[in-house]
Amino acid sequence: MDSIINKNSKYYLSKFFYHCCFHLTRKSSLYAIVSCFLLFLLAYNSSTVFYIQVPVPANSSPENSIFSTENLAGKSRKLVSLSSSVIYALKEEPPLEKSNTHLSISHKNPNLMGFTYNSVVYHPRRREKKKSLVKVYHSGVKINEFSMRMKEFFGSKSTNSSCKFRFFMTWISSIESFGEREQFSVESLFKAHPNGCLVIMSTSMDSPIGMQVLNPFLEKGLRVTAISPDYYYLFKNTIAQAWIYSLMKGNVDPGEVSLGQNLSNLLRLGLLYKFGGIYLDTDVIVLKSFRKLRNVIGAQTIDVETRNWSRLNNAVMIFDKGHPLLYKFIEEFALTFDGNKWGHNGPYLVSRVVARVSGRDGYNFTVLPPMAFYPVDWNRIGSLFLGPRNETHSRWLLLKLRKIQSESLAVHLWNKQSRGLEVEEGSIVQHIISDCCVFCNSYSSKL
Repeated sequence: MDSIINKNSKYYLSKFFYHCCFHLTRKSSLYAIVSCFLLFLLAYNSSTVFYIQVPVPANSSPENSIFSTENLAGKSRKLVSLSSSVIYALKEEPPLEKSNTHLSISHKNPNLMGFTYNSVVYHPRRREKKKSLVKVYHSGVKINEFSMRMKEFFGSKSTNSSCKFRFFMTWISSIESFGEREQFSVESLFKAHPNGCLVIMSTSMDSPIGMQVLNPFLEKGLRVTAISPDYYYLFKNTIAQAWIYSLMKGNVDPGEVSLGQNLSNLLRLGLLYKFGGIYLDTDVIVLKSFRKLRNVIGAQTIDVETRNWSRLNNAVMIFDKGHPLLYKFIEEFALTFDGNKWGHNGPYLVSRVVARVSGRDGYNFTVLPPMAFYPVDWNRIGSLFLGPRNETHSRWLLLKLRKIQSESLAVHLWNKQSRGLEVEEGSIVQHIISDCCVFCNSYSSKL
């Protein structure tokens, strides 16, 4: 191609020079001859200045092309050099949806993964912030640290027979906020399941200081750890993967409700769907073993007339790995997310989905009555912290305690309503503490 253009240029220049010189030299003027020669030099130099080599693309497959998604999905560049002859300017664009890339959220990222209530700020226009929230890796290049840590902790059935129950908790606040109530929740879990394994999904707890908090449990030989979450790994091949990606790009309005709280609602679903096991809120006190439970969710309230459940709750969930109901929960979260309504992405979400799928084939689960996990509703939780006021109240407390001890598997303390309440002498909570403690006599009057 280069030689053809070069020959054509020389041909037209020589022809132009011939006609010019022929008309000028007819007057036999030396001035005309010199002018003709200078004009030829000017035309020749101009042709070399504006001459461009246009490369002809080779017969290569799209996978090997410089425009492949593997090359554009990495760190965005405004200029990409294609050859020594031509430089093309590329418009900065996000990677294609079907590109062969991994979207992972670094557990070291302080902007999103701190899991504090003010850890995430919605800045849809601040692209420099959005870039710091997302890291894109090529498939197979980066070994998934989260997956390795989870597998190493749980181990395989052939090498680790001590992990008979998989428990999960999420912690969205600072290490300093992980206080006596949360630690006692962990105690009660291990008192009822000494052969269980607990993963606290938290970035703040996944630190040397966080492990110091958990060290007393480790010294007793109990299996507990804290691991920072990996959203991409947990929600790969689900609709929530696209939702997470949109959130990272700043295209999802987190709303007025704490985004950390809503991410906790989503994380518990992903953990159970990916690994199977038991999820507990950190304000749940475990009373009995869950060994007989499988694919279970608890009712928070029931209809007095029909005796059917009227609302479910997601503070305690027990499901097999890959259960279809969990997939429906995740799907509902991504499709109907609303950050401005409390409970919309949590208790109300599981209630909506269960109401739709109940009776359908392929869904095998059980809804337990409120006494199983929620023996006292949120607006009456204070009654469990009160000591006896008189003989009548003393009899009521004894009857309520015996009912909880006989019928309940756990007690949800409704943290927002009971935080800061004093545990009075002779109260139901005090009796529960004495029955479920591992490090007894180590708690103050406030739990």
